Amino acid sequence: MKETHSVSDHAPAPQIASKPRWYWVSLAVLLAIIAATAYPAFTQHPHQPALTDFFPSTIFGEGTAFAFNRLTLARLVMGLLVCIVLVAVARKPKMVPTRSQMVVEAIAGYVRDNVALDMLGPKMGRKFSGFIGFLFFGVLAMNIAGILPGINIAASSVVAVPMVFAVITCVTFIGAGIAKQGVGGFFVAQLFPPGLPVPMYLLITPIEFLSSFVVRPVTLTLRLLCNMISGHLLLGMTYFGTAFLLHELSVLSAAAALTGVAMFVMTGFEVFVALLQAYIFTILSTVYIKLSIEHH
Repeated sequence: MKETHSVSDHAPAPQIASKPRWYWVSLAVLLAIIAATAYPAFTQHPHQPALTDFFPSTIFGEGTAFAFNRLTLARLVMGLLVCIVLVAVARKPKMVPTRSQMVVEAIAGYVRDNVALDMLGPKMGRKFSGFIGFLFFGVLAMNIAGILPGINIAASSVVAVPMVFAVITCVTFIGAGIAKQGVGGFFVAQLFPPGLPVPMYLLITPIEFLSSFVVRPVTLTLRLLCNMISGHLLLGMTYFGTAFLLHELSVLSAAAALTGVAMFVMTGFEVFVALLQAYIFTILSTVYIKLSIEHH
């Protein structure tokens, strides 16, 4: 008599999905940072956030144009990190994408379709989608540094980073306008709105010059800078309050539960602000490109 076997006896055992290499590397780095900072965190007096956080001491090159401090290191780390992530995803894309590939592709697709193509049209949108994606990922990487252990401050919370992105945007929309309309046509379209009496241009032209070539980069810089400064101070105060109350080990230590909850809430809020400010910066930059390539 033949031995019967159920279908389930021959079914392959379910395989547990292995984590990608970047996951384990990131986890190891995070654990190393926590281990390195845990002892000082519990033995030293809590650091109170202040404006001095935005002017850290120089690591090397003090007094020269190549002065290197913690914020400079944060910029290099985040710039390198975003390059590694994007290159790793673009180098070997898979038909069945991993979670990291899905996240990057979803963000890049949204920026391309809902920002570049929708606002600039199919032709110009494809032309500038790479630049617009660079702005979003670059600003987001600099913003998100504020919640990473060991960095603890957004690289865009000092004026240099927002100013560099604003200047790049300014050069881009001026170059796009000149390429589309020619030098004369671009500056005439920007500075001399049609349909006005000639004497009005004595008043309107200086205003248009300030609006197009001064106010735009300045507002891009200040909007990003001020939001990231305030985000760092709010986040720093909640962490400082929790650490201070726990350090005192008194009756007030019970209140650390409230500041601890606020700490996690503010961390989540800081992530939201980082995403929002990167999105706003990208949208405004796209609007400025659109205004420069269209005739008024």
